[in-house]
Amino acid sequence: MNGLDVLQALQRGRDAAFSVVAARGFAQFGAGSRILLPFRWGNAHRIAVGSRVLIGAGSWLIVPAPGDDVALTLGDRVRMNQTSISAVESVVIEDGVALARGVYVADHAHGFDDPHAFVRDQPLTRVAPVRICRGAWLGQNVVVLPGVTIGAGAVIGANSVVRSDVPARTVAVGTPARVVRELAS
Repeated sequence: MNGLDVLQALQRGRDAAFSVVAARGFAQFGAGSRILLPFRWGNAHRIAVGSRVLIGAGSWLIVPAPGDDVALTLGDRVRMNQTSISAVESVVIEDGVALARGVYVADHAHGFDDPHAFVRDQPLTRVAPVRICRGAWLGQNVVVLPGVTIGAGAVIGANSVVRSDVPARTVAVGTPARVVRELAS
């Protein structure tokens, strides 16, 4: 083994150990799921992680509101890389969804009407559930806004902003995202 192989083996071991310890704080943490460091989270007790999920380094999962019910659900075999997900009430990522680097998903938005207050300190103006259905694929830097459902097997092109529903087995691109192609069923 060369030095790089040793370093990678040590990192894999570190990530595996962290995943075992961190799993205790989640509402659910399925078998074979891994978190790669660095990782940022908040209110893990409101996050359910399925089996064989890979949460890539640099990802952020947060439920900013207090409570006891699950607000963020990751299905089995979800894969994400430097992804940020913020759920106040309900974000569901179904089985087999792939989220590329830089994807941002939120079920809420901040107000910005008060010119004398920081935007981050203003109340939420919209809270609506988000669902990304089975086997969908979101390209790099996709943003998914509150109230959106992305259908099963849909593909969202890189740098798209999804502000309305995307049907199953379609390709959507752009800002705002629009369907440009239907995929074979």
